[in-house]
Amino acid sequence: DPTDREDFGSLSADMSSRKLFRKTSPRVLDLRYRQEEEEEEEEEQAKPRRRPGRRNTAYWYFLQCKKLIKQNKLQEALDMFSRDMLQEERLQPEEFNYSVLIGGCGRAGNLKQAFKLYNDLKKRGLEATDATYTALFNACAESPYKQAGLQQALKLEQELRRKNYPLSTITYHALLKTHAFTNHLHACIHTLREMLRNGHVVTEKTFHFLLMACVNDKETGFRLALQVWRQMLNSGIRPDSKNYNLLLRTARDCGIGDPALASSLLLRPARTSERGNLSVSTSKELIDVDLLERQLFVQADPLRDGQRNSGGSEEEPRGNQDMTQLLPVAQAAPVPANLAVDGADLNLLDIFEGKASGVISLGSVDGASDRLALIGGAKGFLDKMEANGLGPDLRTLTLLADLTEPGHTSLQMLLKVAARHKVKLDVAFFNSAIHAAVRRGDPEGAKAVLSVMQQRSVRANVQTFGCLALGCERQKDGLQLLKDMEAAGLRPNVHVFSALIGRAAKRRDYVYLRTILKTMKSMEVWPNELVIQQLEFAAQYPLRYNQYKSRNNYLVHVDGFRGYYQQWLKEVPAL
Repeated sequence: DPTDREDFGSLSADMSSRKLFRKTSPRVLDLRYRQEEEEEEEEEQAKPRRRPGRRNTAYWYFLQCKKLIKQNKLQEALDMFSRDMLQEERLQPEEFNYSVLIGGCGRAGNLKQAFKLYNDLKKRGLEATDATYTALFNACAESPYKQAGLQQALKLEQELRRKNYPLSTITYHALLKTHAFTNHLHACIHTLREMLRNGHVVTEKTFHFLLMACVNDKETGFRLALQVWRQMLNSGIRPDSKNYNLLLRTARDCGIGDPALASSLLLRPARTSERGNLSVSTSKELIDVDLLERQLFVQADPLRDGQRNSGGSEEEPRGNQDMTQLLPVAQAAPVPANLAVDGADLNLLDIFEGKASGVISLGSVDGASDRLALIGGAKGFLDKMEANGLGPDLRTLTLLADLTEPGHTSLQMLLKVAARHKVKLDVAFFNSAIHAAVRRGDPEGAKAVLSVMQQRSVRANVQTFGCLALGCERQKDGLQLLKDMEAAGLRPNVHVFSALIGRAAKRRDYVYLRTILKTMKSMEVWPNELVIQQLEFAAQYPLRYNQYKSRNNYLVHVDGFRGYYQQWLKEVPAL
């Protein structure tokens, strides 16, 4: 039967089939062996292995990571911790291993990595210390994403409250720094109140962060800084150089708010305490934080101001009297507010120290130089620093160069001060002086500063020419500036061209604008968003102009520029 034969054959198939064997040469066998050996080596390298010989300790890794972080090699320190210490040697990390890395992440603004390390620390059952929390708050402050940093700081603050963890003064300062950098002066005052309640000593560094918070308030920051300054002096705390520099920053960058309100808050002479010069250790007894908070965040009362100016009432309500003193001392007698004095005769820093003054109103405070005049001008401010045993540093002189009226006299005064205090002036100082001169419409003064730079062998940089470009009103001035940059071996960037375009657009000089755009294209300097906004503004027709009803020869230039601009946009890379 055929079926039976097939079944019989299938049962013996395995036994009857023949296998083919081939001889392999020794060379092929050797190659296969080497290949297998290499694969095994790769597998061994991929696996974490312990180092032979003596193992390093957690403290040794702490020192190595600290050394790398000081050399700005944060990523190498993180790799050493995660790869060498945890994977290869499989050491149990200590709290200080995490704290040093979190501190490095904090200084670098690496918020995500800092809290990742903190969470790993908690998972391992380690207890965080003041150094850990200080580093975490510092990471929140230094993060480029301010809102994310603030949210993380608030979460961490709530976590510490739930644990009833007592913060140190340094940790409180890091928390103050976070609130200052995120423009939360209210939160700074709340933290200050908590510091005093927990018995911490308030120092000049504490007020440093309060002043830093004032800098971020562009509308009333200068007035707020002066109130904080007055509280610092009344608390018996001497300001340091950093405090003076921050006061100058508020004078440069911030306004004073409502002048009438500022006058009522700042021009009350503070009564000298019977204790005289107070030590820092007793300062917490004299700070009335609630009163300070009411004064800092008081709002102007138009009705009260109108009644006072009309002379209808000589006596202020009791609630408003509290706003005129930063300390709970006897209130000064009310004074008529119909007098005003020029800022040149006024130094609020003297008034804060208890010196008598007949000034009642601050008058108009429009610009940065006016605000500097309220604190004694450049000379009075430097004299005040010297009276407190402090000398100006490079930052102080650079800020004063920004604030003072441009001119040969003020520049020479600052140069003499720098020579007397042995401060080596850098290009940033002269750039500030040039920028101040150009901003006030004094191109000749800017050129004079440039000649002083050449005399002192200070090499101009791109920022120097960027400041000079702000004063190039005409086409020949702008082209000469570009030639000077080429002669100096510098290549203009988009910020230099933006300054030139801004001046040309303001004058509606369309020939100048086309020349600048051609130069940008030839030098392959591509526009940013600000340049596009400037050019869009220049390409607009005047308001209420109907190009179909009337013809203006001037507007022919606008049409010509609009056509060239549209073509230029097609040829440059997109943003």
